[in-house]
Amino acid sequence: MIRAEHIVKSFDGRVVLKDISATFATGKTNLIIGQSGSGKTVLLKSLVGLHAIDSGQIYYDDVCYTSLSFTERKAIRQQIGMIFQGGALLDSSTVEENVRLPLDLFTNQSSKEKRDRVNFCLQRVNLKDVNDLYPAELSGGMIKRVAIARAIVMNPKYLFCDEPNSGLDPMTSVVIDNLIKEITEEYNITTIINTHDMNSVLEIGEHVIFIYKGEKWWEGNKHDILNSDNRELNEFVFASTMAKRAKACSGLHISETGR
Repeated sequence: MIRAEHIVKSFDGRVVLKDISATFATGKTNLIIGQSGSGKTVLLKSLVGLHAIDSGQIYYDDVCYTSLSFTERKAIRQQIGMIFQGGALLDSSTVEENVRLPLDLFTNQSSKEKRDRVNFCLQRVNLKDVNDLYPAELSGGMIKRVAIARAIVMNPKYLFCDEPNSGLDPMTSVVIDNLIKEITEEYNITTIINTHDMNSVLEIGEHVIFIYKGEKWWEGNKHDILNSDNRELNEFVFASTMAKRAKACSGLHISETGR
């Protein structure tokens, strides 16, 4: 579990997060949604410790993360997996080297132990015979799956995903969504996903927080969201759905004209 209490964050005197409190349950997919500039990415980065907050507290289970020193935070950081928006793979490293990187940095495992763990994680995300390939040789969906394998290689208790479906086609997005959900449940991870994809919300949104102008404006699940009378949330859902349809139609048009 991760708990945020009265989080405030500002940049150059401009308040971006305004007194946000929320609890993110273990074993569930927790989604943060909102318009561009709403503060959802800042909230995610504050929770993971990439931004120092102005006030408030962040708890990892029963440990107050914000009160820990830089050195004391190391133990918790080793229990965190992170999936970045573009995958963030090292272009000059093979798939195996990318997935193995956290093991090289934070463990004293033997080469065989590392290789076995890498292979296990790649198999878990349904990738095989890709160990010696480089990122440039992978599709967008494969890159995201390698990023997931790297994120879980240390068997994390906490998983943060920043726009995991960015740049993917709808079918691949569903595959990535379901994979994240399966891993969350299977390993009982506290997973927090920052997304603007309404398909993801309706597919795996067990706990959803809507951020509006830096405030927690609405909270519920994928079923509640369709019956909400929150005007700003409904406008966001409508705009996101229309944008998704327009993108899909645009892709279909390009496909047809390219035949």
